[in-house]
Amino acid sequence: MTALTAAVVAAALGLAACSEPEVVLPDVTVSGDAGAAPTLTYVTPLVVDDAYRETVWPGTGPRLVDGEPVLIDYWLENGDDASLVKESYSSTPTSQLLTAEDLGADLYTSLRGQSVGARLLQVAPPQGGTTSYTTVTVIDVLPTRAEGEPIDPREGLPTVGEDEDGAPTFTPVDADAPTDLVVQAVLRGTGRQVGAGDTVTVQYTGWTWTDGEQFDTTWSSGLPVSFSLQDVPAWSEGLEDQTVGSRVLLVVPPSYALGVTESTELEGQTVAFVVDVLDARAPEGASE
Repeated sequence: MTALTAAVVAAALGLAACSEPEVVLPDVTVSGDAGAAPTLTYVTPLVVDDAYRETVWPGTGPRLVDGEPVLIDYWLENGDDASLVKESYSSTPTSQLLTAEDLGADLYTSLRGQSVGARLLQVAPPQGGTTSYTTVTVIDVLPTRAEGEPIDPREGLPTVGEDEDGAPTFTPVDADAPTDLVVQAVLRGTGRQVGAGDTVTVQYTGWTWTDGEQFDTTWSSGLPVSFSLQDVPAWSEGLEDQTVGSRVLLVVPPSYALGVTESTELEGQTVAFVVDVLDARAPEGASE
């Protein structure tokens, strides 16, 4: 071997020794439509050494902000045998603050920088005392406020505006309170229609009719809440057939059964709610 050949061989061996090992990405296929539970396809057992993240499709809504609320649906499988561990599509979405403390480091990293409407895939190795298997998770990012088409209000109703954070504002009117339930869409969304027995996920604020004093709101924390409409008859009547994505003004006279108006502070008063309908689902097993 000549000196030149030996040098070339030595250089090649040195380059091979210094090159990074090939990274094998997990072969996971995610199918299914937006708003519905996904279907995952992969060969088991699925083994990864490091967390893998993929944007199945990007969001077109507002960008998520660190420390602010995030609303998600999720589907989590055990990568050893593709068995379902837990999911939210058959119940209600979950709301948390976009922090590592609230979401955990892996999920926080997956969500950070994403936008509302995104569908994400996360594959993570076992987490010591938390999981003994690879987790395969699909996350859908849902809106935390209404964003529909503005609707012209009827005369004689309070004015509903919006502050810089997107929360509704309320200006009362100098008029007699209505004696029947009033329902007025402020923004009309494009989602599915709400059914009377649905479980809804909402943001809302309540005010008194006479002076516009706020007595209840979810916007102080920014975290949406979920409940069955059957538990609140006035809301069930008022929100039925409204569409997901809508912002709705409900004016509720004291003749309607409503927990807040049965309190000593608000007894006998007409109250107004502005409700952002973020999600609505029929109970599991019920027909749509």
